[in-house]
Amino acid sequence: MSRPRAERLSVVDEMFLRTHRGFGTPVVMQGLWRGGVVDPADLARVCDILARGPLSHTVVRPRVPGARPRRRPGAAPWSVEWAAQPIAREAIVDWADDVAARSVDPTAGAGWRIAAARLHDGGTVVSLVCSHVIADAQGLAAILAAAMSDSALPPPPDATHPVVDDLRDATRMVTGVGGRTLRAVAGLIRHPSRRTELRSAPVRTFGSSGYQKCAQVPEALIVDVDGAQWDAEAARAGGTPNSLLVVVAAAIARRDGAAVQVSVPVSRRTGAHGESNAIDMTELTVRLGDTPDVTRVLLREAYLRPPMSSPAGFPPELLQLVPDRVAYRLAPDPGERDVLCSNIGAIPAGLATLGGASADAIAARAVHPGIDSRQLAESANRLSVYLCRLGDRYTLSLVSKDLGLRERTTAVLAAHGITAHGWDDPA
Repeated sequence: MSRPRAERLSVVDEMFLRTHRGFGTPVVMQGLWRGGVVDPADLARVCDILARGPLSHTVVRPRVPGARPRRRPGAAPWSVEWAAQPIAREAIVDWADDVAARSVDPTAGAGWRIAAARLHDGGTVVSLVCSHVIADAQGLAAILAAAMSDSALPPPPDATHPVVDDLRDATRMVTGVGGRTLRAVAGLIRHPSRRTELRSAPVRTFGSSGYQKCAQVPEALIVDVDGAQWDAEAARAGGTPNSLLVVVAAAIARRDGAAVQVSVPVSRRTGAHGESNAIDMTELTVRLGDTPDVTRVLLREAYLRPPMSSPAGFPPELLQLVPDRVAYRLAPDPGERDVLCSNIGAIPAGLATLGGASADAIAARAVHPGIDSRQLAESANRLSVYLCRLGDRYTLSLVSKDLGLRERTTAVLAAHGITAHGWDDPA
């Protein structure tokens, strides 16, 4: 039987929670389902199932200093939002960007929303937006697939939280982290490299005074490619579908032949449910001329390195004991490099049908609703790329700060013999 979601937030959960408070680039997950005509009653049923499962909670502050934030079950779900009029296929990505801007702050209510729209030329597009505090991409896909196939979902977190629970958690955190922190402080004295690492943490400024929501938002693109074509190109070059993804993403982002720093999420998930965010981050450098076989080796080496976390040997849990400003100073955005490249993998079979309608394609991506000009300027990521597979089709979702995303993507894929079909191309 699936275990319930942990009641206390993890280090990674809190990193994403801080983005809702203005510390870092806001991040929410969005899954997009495009396919046949969906019956509103079927979508309402899925929403109702999700509302009784592990997504159904809000995040509340602890009552004892030092304890971690906890999940409180029973958040009232948002109603399914249907577009008032059918939309053109060319407008799908714009519509998806628009519905992703709705609030999913898990401290202020339900951390997820469902929206849907009919398409002019037939069919339906459905969006599920979820705070990254609530779930990562693979966890969200598993929960949604179970709901769509009427499978049993694990229960939400335990509702019972006496004050003594906060006191116990605070005691465990302080005693467990204290000794490791003292050792890290001693390490600063013995190891000059650690002092350098701590001093090199980027300085951030806070507060939104003088900044407005960006007039020029990042450019988004979603394309489908033939799975056999993608896999054949990866095999021809001695790589894997994943190493080909990194090579393609680096080429799209590259400027003037420069090396590209790529961050890659690493899944630590061991079951369909459980942790909200069972991911670590690692990184690699991709240089001009690096092929999928070379990049495959670089990825293997990157997976063996310690995950990107707090600097200078300090325990990651320390980030949960210090104020948000200090935590963000120590570990501002571990996944931010030139490129964020995430291979979400195969989509669960349960997502292929919604009631009596079948999916043509499914996309998954992280989006940044409400990003302002300060956050956009501070964000290191020039390009974020997400890949998932449904049946014989891969879907690439891209978000870029640089102009000309469509042209660069088409050219890079064509150089690898891969043809892309945009979600906003006419049918």
